[in-house]
Amino acid sequence: MEKQLEAVTQAPLPQMVEELGRAIANAQHSMDRSSVEIAQMMARNDEGYGVELSGEEGRRRSLLELGFSPTFYQITDATVEAKVSLTMGKSTKVSVGASVGAGYGIFSASVDASYSSKFSYDLSASSSIKAHFVAVPSPSALARLLQSESKDETED
Repeated sequence: MEKQLEAVTQAPLPQMVEELGRAIANAQHSMDRSSVEIAQMMARNDEGYGVELSGEEGRRRSLLELGFSPTFYQITDATVEAKVSLTMGKSTKVSVGASVGAGYGIFSASVDASYSSKFSYDLSASSSIKAHFVAVPSPSALARLLQSESKDETED
């Protein structure tokens, strides 16, 4: 129990916050990179990516030309919660009992003493991490650039 108590009282909260910040930055970077890759794929009009509309046989259009745009995500907030509850109790019980007996020429006495000390501990802990992701529009400069690249490909 002492080891658990020590672990709780020495929780590295600054390191937890720092690690959460790093994890959020890495997650945001990964989501941005994925969205850019999807945008590049959507700008292609080659076999497997472009769409050939009926009546325009032989001409493929990119998804960007058709008005689609990649979705970008942003982590708007993140929360770390740590809850710890510790209850300690100590009870002490002392009891003394005595009996005396006497008879003709004999005297006896007995003493009964007891001492007990009880300790009780109750420790509970819980933690949670919450993150909120929101879809945001593509950056307008990126959308314009991808559309111009898409148009250049269709002219070739």
